[in-house]
Amino acid sequence: MMKGSLLIPQMLERAEQFFPKKEVVSRTGGGVQRITYKEIGARTRQLADMLTKAGVQEGDKVGTLAWNHHRHLELYFGVPGIGAVVHTINIRLSAEHIIFIINHAEDKLLFVDDDVFPLVEQVFDQLTTVEKVIVMTDEQALPETKIENVFSYEDWIAEGDASTSFRKDLDETAPAGMCFTSATTGNPKGVEYTHRSTVLHSMSLALADSAAVSESDSIMPVVPMFHVNAWGIPYAAVWMGAEQVMPGPRFTPELLAGMIASEKVTVAAGVPTIWLALLKELEQNKQDVSSLRAVLCGGSAAPAGMIRTFEETYGVPFLHAYGMTETSPLATVSRLKSYQQDLSTEEKLDIRARQGILVPGLEMRVVGEHGEAAWNDEEMGELQLRGPWIADQYYKDERSEEAFSDGWLHTGDVCTVDEEGVIKIVDRTKDLIKSGGEWISSVDLENALMAHPAVFEASVVAVPDPEWQERPVACVVLHDGAEADKEAVLDHLRPDFAKWWLPDDVLFFEEIPKTSVGKFLKRALRDQVEAIYNR
Repeated sequence: MMKGSLLIPQMLERAEQFFPKKEVVSRTGGGVQRITYKEIGARTRQLADMLTKAGVQEGDKVGTLAWNHHRHLELYFGVPGIGAVVHTINIRLSAEHIIFIINHAEDKLLFVDDDVFPLVEQVFDQLTTVEKVIVMTDEQALPETKIENVFSYEDWIAEGDASTSFRKDLDETAPAGMCFTSATTGNPKGVEYTHRSTVLHSMSLALADSAAVSESDSIMPVVPMFHVNAWGIPYAAVWMGAEQVMPGPRFTPELLAGMIASEKVTVAAGVPTIWLALLKELEQNKQDVSSLRAVLCGGSAAPAGMIRTFEETYGVPFLHAYGMTETSPLATVSRLKSYQQDLSTEEKLDIRARQGILVPGLEMRVVGEHGEAAWNDEEMGELQLRGPWIADQYYKDERSEEAFSDGWLHTGDVCTVDEEGVIKIVDRTKDLIKSGGEWISSVDLENALMAHPAVFEASVVAVPDPEWQERPVACVVLHDGAEADKEAVLDHLRPDFAKWWLPDDVLFFEEIPKTSVGKFLKRALRDQVEAIYNR
């Protein structure tokens, strides 16, 4: 067989050659722009030329602080196209963490959206390696600043050569991308993705039993491009020639619904909080979302009630997936098998609400207190993974030894596996509630709570208990105008849970704190609960 490297630029070259007329619909601060893959290719080559002229060398890190739009997409390919590493930075992190991330990665250049530029200006004097800042803006004039070496993206790439060739001599195992975890404790941890891992991960997204990304799709990655490369969707979409709809900065549920309707979006990807907000918008303002063939959901467990509403009320199939920064991120997808189509509605819903089975190419094991857990849907253990798009270390971080021992990624997620290999994430190891020597899954309780018609969001945390060690407390946000008290909420849970699983209390909140990527921030929630009880 011929030897050939798997390189990221090859994906864009395919789109240029075979799908030059397909569009990227890009919402920026100045409005919506439509740019073909032929134009994206030429602009990306100009970008690659200018990066080289700016002294960016193989292995150098190029940071981005940007939303989902065409310029960010060009960086996804232009930076690896010269052998450098595109480092997407989570703009929702604290200034302290952003400073740490940029300095730890040693970013040489920063590409920044104009509305994020004030943040960069605020911390710039603490950045130790950045030589240039390029502002991605639709405006003619740059923002006034004291920072030297600030350039306009459009003016900057205009000086580049659109006939520039991407490098063919790169090592497929060399770093091409970089993301940092949004740490709940300590500093964020960096993960480097290689050309090979990114190409193989993109291929996995195109498999029929995965996300089935294809040329006929119009894909809207709502998940930010700074969050595990928008789950790798922009890479797969370009390679397969799919249209992309990029919602840009500070979108709203109303805007998402409108873009789905107007652009006939077939696949949309985001975390559960995004889809809860979209359902709320659709209830209040009807929009045609019938073009959707799949809502791809990950980041945290999706409530069964939300899955039911998408599928039964709107006729939109719901794809529940699982992954993390360290897994690129796709690891599992929940799909009904061919012989499960005749199951009852409730049985189907139970399967769809799980995290599914491993995608081809990866290996897994589930390790409990006494070794590998049995596949009986009862024994719990930590999910451990390995494969060609699973990280094997953190970037210059001593925490690698604990997370990647024995050649496996220790995910920190506790799960059960049924007889056919379907995974159900029970909890994070640190979020499991141990009451009287028995484990209680906060995830199971949360999903049941959010099935209550009055409940919009719910999170369950542990509080210390002198007799039982820990006990669950439910924290609930009600729908606007809805009413429910503690007993009504508990009555809803009683038919499905043992008495000792029921929360000791139900607290009502206006909002549950969330991480920068839309997950419930249980550390902050525990602090709020503790403050309530210590009043």
